Amino acid sequence: MTIEFAAATGRAHSFQRHTTVRVELPGDPGYDAARMPWNVAVDQRPAAVALPVDADEVSDVVRTAAAHGLRVAPQGTGHNAGPLGPLEDTVLLRTSEMTGVHVDPERRVVRVGAGVLWEDVVEAAAAHGLAALHGSSPDVGVVGYALGGGIGWYARQLGLATNSVTAVELVLADGTQVRADDEHHPDLFWAVRGGGGSFGVVTAMELRLFDIETAYAGMLLWDQEHAEKVLRAWAAWTVDAPDCVTTSFRMLNLPPLPELPPFLRGRRLVVVDGAVLADDDRAGEILAGLRALEPETDTFARVPAAGLVRLHLDPEGPTPAVSVCAILGDLSDAAVETFLALTGPASGSTLLAAELRQLGGALGRPAEGAGALPMIDGAFVMFGVAIAATPELAERGRADGTALVDAMTCYANDRAYLNFAESRVDVRRSFSAQDWTRLKGIRSAVDPGGVVRANHPVPRLYENGLPTP
Repeated sequence: MTIEFAAATGRAHSFQRHTTVRVELPGDPGYDAARMPWNVAVDQRPAAVALPVDADEVSDVVRTAAAHGLRVAPQGTGHNAGPLGPLEDTVLLRTSEMTGVHVDPERRVVRVGAGVLWEDVVEAAAAHGLAALHGSSPDVGVVGYALGGGIGWYARQLGLATNSVTAVELVLADGTQVRADDEHHPDLFWAVRGGGGSFGVVTAMELRLFDIETAYAGMLLWDQEHAEKVLRAWAAWTVDAPDCVTTSFRMLNLPPLPELPPFLRGRRLVVVDGAVLADDDRAGEILAGLRALEPETDTFARVPAAGLVRLHLDPEGPTPAVSVCAILGDLSDAAVETFLALTGPASGSTLLAAELRQLGGALGRPAEGAGALPMIDGAFVMFGVAIAATPELAERGRADGTALVDAMTCYANDRAYLNFAESRVDVRRSFSAQDWTRLKGIRSAVDPGGVVRANHPVPRLYENGLPTP
């Protein structure tokens, strides 16, 4: 045990004695369960885990931790836990106990606690014929998703989820509770919408809802022997696709798991899935070119909006995984060939999925009144993920993912989408130089001592007496 670790352990024990909030320390019976992120391939070992139930308890945790020389890392589900790094001097502040969803159908706004998952919001909104800009997984936390951007099935029509946020309630680094919106703490409100979790501990959030009761949504499925034909056609189709449609293309290498439906189990597949915000006739016209490729399965149809949260068939529950991502500026013929060479049937890739998510439309235009992430500059987000059930599988999956990103670098635009970046990246790549300086200034103002830790941190203007890049 190092001197530094021993000192942090002592501070953690003192922290536990001086707070009334439930705290789990290393060695306590509940510590291992409390520290476990959604991505169980990440072995995070914080000095302590605090589980507050409301904003007052969050304030107590933050003040008490800072008084004992400890930092605080807010975490809901832990989907993107990897970039946090070592936590020996940090209290992991789990917000999972802070649930509560309230829909105001007149204002078309939903207020969520910091620990709320998207599935709960989708169901609550659907009861009023409304929809939120949710993502593709039902068990992702609303707050973390919204702080980092948020690309869902309505994104090319309605933009990033972060710019549907109407108010954020936070505990700042000194324990102060604030509400940030257009009229109160406007700089802070700007920063948290796309700037991530560096500015305080979010305890609640309000988001705009939309009059979407149904959508024309589903998937088209082929065997991977048709991958080249489908990818070339889909890439060409996306160039002129209207804003009302948002889709993704995936190469899937599915294990023979009994929980998978028979038509997916143990197969290598090509899938195009997505949603169209148009009537059935118009949606049929938009999809006609893809349907002409004669998929073996076509589930596109008029469906309740609430069903879209499981459209992508993302794994649910704690899952060990490694992943990579990049933003592509285009998908030329050469890019298609490279992508298929690294992910296709002959590649030997261990990636469970290699995905190209369609950007453009409203995602490519600065949103009115936007926060720190007004848009995403690029044509596609590329995302590769492998199941990391063993260290050997994790190593192989990481290698295959890295090889894919390296091979596609010449088609990427050097921007970063932080919600998909599950390892440390240069956070500056997500923002303009002017916005990056503004974000650092706001972080310096609200957290001058660097108490709050985020997985993709915005630094203060000066740290250790030196200017930060």
